[in-house]
Amino acid sequence: MKQVVQNYKSGELALLDVPVPGCKADGVLVRSAYSLISTGTELMKVSEAGMSMLGKARSRPDQVAKVVQSVAANGVPATYRKVMGKLDSYTPLGYSLCGVVEQVGAGIDDVKVGDLVACAGNEHALHAELNWVPKNLYAPVPDGLAPRHAAFGTVGSIAMQGVRQGESRLGEVALVIGLGLIGQLVVQLLAASGVRVVGADPDPVRCELAERLGAAACGDPGSAAVENAVAELTDGHGVDQVYLAAGGGSNQPVELAARLCRDRGRVVDIGKCRLDLPWNAYYEKELDVRFSRSYGPGRYDPAYELEGRDYPIGYVRWTERRNLACFLDLAARGRVDVEPLISHIADFDEAVPTYQRLKDGELKAVAVLFRYPEQQEDAARAPEAEAPAVTVPAVRRGTAAPAPARTAGKPVRLAFVGAGNYATSMLLPHLAQRDGVELSTVVTTTALSAANAKRKFGFAAATTDLDAVLGDPLVDAVFVVTRHSSHAELTRKALLAGKTVFVEKPLALSEDELAGVLAAVEESGNDRLQVGFNRRFAPLLNEARKRFGARTGPASLRYLVNAGRLDHGSWYLRQGTEGSRFAGEGGHFIDTASWLLDADPVSVYATAAPGNEDLQVVLRYPDGSTATISYVTTGAPGFPKETLDLVADGKVLRLDDFVRASVYGRKRWVSSRLPKARDKGQSAELAAFVRAVRTGGPMPVPLESLVATTAATLAVRTGLAGGAPVALAEAR
Repeated sequence: MKQVVQNYKSGELALLDVPVPGCKADGVLVRSAYSLISTGTELMKVSEAGMSMLGKARSRPDQVAKVVQSVAANGVPATYRKVMGKLDSYTPLGYSLCGVVEQVGAGIDDVKVGDLVACAGNEHALHAELNWVPKNLYAPVPDGLAPRHAAFGTVGSIAMQGVRQGESRLGEVALVIGLGLIGQLVVQLLAASGVRVVGADPDPVRCELAERLGAAACGDPGSAAVENAVAELTDGHGVDQVYLAAGGGSNQPVELAARLCRDRGRVVDIGKCRLDLPWNAYYEKELDVRFSRSYGPGRYDPAYELEGRDYPIGYVRWTERRNLACFLDLAARGRVDVEPLISHIADFDEAVPTYQRLKDGELKAVAVLFRYPEQQEDAARAPEAEAPAVTVPAVRRGTAAPAPARTAGKPVRLAFVGAGNYATSMLLPHLAQRDGVELSTVVTTTALSAANAKRKFGFAAATTDLDAVLGDPLVDAVFVVTRHSSHAELTRKALLAGKTVFVEKPLALSEDELAGVLAAVEESGNDRLQVGFNRRFAPLLNEARKRFGARTGPASLRYLVNAGRLDHGSWYLRQGTEGSRFAGEGGHFIDTASWLLDADPVSVYATAAPGNEDLQVVLRYPDGSTATISYVTTGAPGFPKETLDLVADGKVLRLDDFVRASVYGRKRWVSSRLPKARDKGQSAELAAFVRAVRTGGPMPVPLESLVATTAATLAVRTGLAGGAPVALAEAR
């Protein structure tokens, strides 16, 4: 088998052929699926190995002291031979992995061959194809947790032990200094415990990531941002705990900890940073300084780790194995999300160049995984054979009378549920000026917002009673323009009440929500539904499509969405309740692509850039056409938000942010540049919707298309979790 090793004397890294370890009693033989590179601890070892002998000595004064003691006891020649012999040997790397049990040793009854386990230990969870792991250093992986996520078990246990040492309590405020891999996990664990967290790191990308994963605020430790955030959250008292998750030779972390910690607060050292404690600062506040020893109780105890002697739970509640199992459970239940921490996944055969790229700074990473041969083979299989599938629900319409046409001259009466920024800026201004439309009632959760909308747009009534509006026979159509998490349920209620419904995107945030909407269609027979996918109605894009003309062969479409960063505090960041940002917005771009290609997608492949919300989504269509949507948040603010290219049959359609379009073919057509306002189709979309309500004619977009776009948007989440293309299978 192959294993990653390093020669500490020369610095050489190698992928070495070594014998397969035997399966001893009280342990299991595990075939690795994924192993995690600790970009802190391991890179420190790799960097030290590349130093000169003097550099090695300076970096490890503790080892130099041992050498001096050995010289005194054994003399220079013997000590030299001993030290050189130790340095000039291969040593292993790695301590956190997930794999499959291949053989079970005597005395093991909690796992069997074929089970997935997470493993820990710098002697047992190595970067190797096979490892023997003793009982107390592995834990079964819960159902549903991806192997690459379970590979974080050890570093998750390290972070968890640090949090336990801090004895955090609900409602407290903590400061995490250092937002590398361990720091990011500490942030999430604290946030999951009801603790408000401030993060400090000089890297703005890591600060942004920590905020996305639960921190209240983050900033450069040398700036005023961190101190201001602490002062605001603690009323000037200082944080209850400081977690030192930083490395390096600077004493800034411990000095910052003293400055920002409250009187008699706790400072927990998890990383390996300089600890020259400023005596006055720590004495005057009587700060409690604690050390967190690796994964938890049991670490470095041979009786526990090698002989499998567990500590009684009544005396030691959280051992290193219980911490490992607890972290895996939190990850499986979505309370901790490690996917955004994965910067790169490398095939195990590429281990040595991957370490070199990390060491040279070419590969910037929070976490890097090695993927082992069987996983590589799975990734290389034909997507049609192995891809997970998301079912596109069939639209079944019950029996109901067709929608009646309105009496000539009688206005269409509209009710709005929600009157937030999008409704008041992009929808109501168009409707308030439209002939033949009467704004009947606005429903909001707060009385004042309803009153403001009534005054500004001329609603006949304002209320907080949704049921009264749904039961009003004079209301022809209901607009659902609320937070994303409520769209599906409000749409379902309105359909069951017999109303024509316009719901802003997204229609649903889960397969169950989508199924609930379609169940209401089947139960009521009411399929009068429109989702606010307005871009297909944009006049400029319609003109460009007409100029492009029909096509005979497959097309290639590229759609760049320069979404930009969200303001801190935006409700779009509440992924736990409102879904991801792409789940909320992505339907716009999938719908536009499908409309241009005149078909619904049959598969979705999605991949995410590490450390931010940048996505690449590839849609495949029945005729072989493809659409690639690049949804990025890290672009320049001055660059256009949306650019699109459609290529087929020797022709190219180009759209520049809804201000200019062009078509290249036998003849070239270029639109004149539109004025400042970009027309993204809201007015034409609303006109088509009102016309359908007035005449009783077909809805502007077939319900089957709305369902297919929603299913494809949901499949992006499935694809990101599974790392493989997702087939969109039609229900029968």
